[in-house]
Amino acid sequence: MSAPDSEPPQTQPRATDAEASESRAPVQSGSEPPEAEPPLPVQSGSESPKPEAEKGDQEEGEEEEEGECGFCLYMKSGGCKDEFIDWENCIEEAEKNKEDLVEKCAKVTAVLKQCMDSHSDYYEPILRAEKDAEKKAIDELEKVKEAEAQSLQNAPKDGASDSKV
Repeated sequence: MSAPDSEPPQTQPRATDAEASESRAPVQSGSEPPEAEPPLPVQSGSESPKPEAEKGDQEEGEEEEEGECGFCLYMKSGGCKDEFIDWENCIEEAEKNKEDLVEKCAKVTAVLKQCMDSHSDYYEPILRAEKDAEKKAIDELEKVKEAEAQSLQNAPKDGASDSKV
């Protein structure tokens, strides 16, 4: 092996320590120009400038933008966006008018559920969580009923408490 092979020739100037830590990209020897590398998600010195700029925009539509939860964004990203928006509007209207939302929104809820079932590949985590919550609620209801039945059996009956003692 000859000496020139031990050290590759540099075709690009070396980045300073500050530049290297800022870009956090591996140093490559001349295969691609730095412009061809994809942008990094977080760059030092520009810690989320976009959200700060959006904050001013959010103030105008504050209820809509700030109130948008992760669940809502997830639901609207799937195939049931329109059905979910209809359901959301029904719930909001029922709450605003102090109506029974279960009764008022039964149809839109059924339509949303049917849509989610038809798009179960996307909505499977939500459907599974709903099924788990339903099972848990049924189990807890059964425990309450058992406890009530047990307390009724153990309750004294019309002065019979003296005879059991």
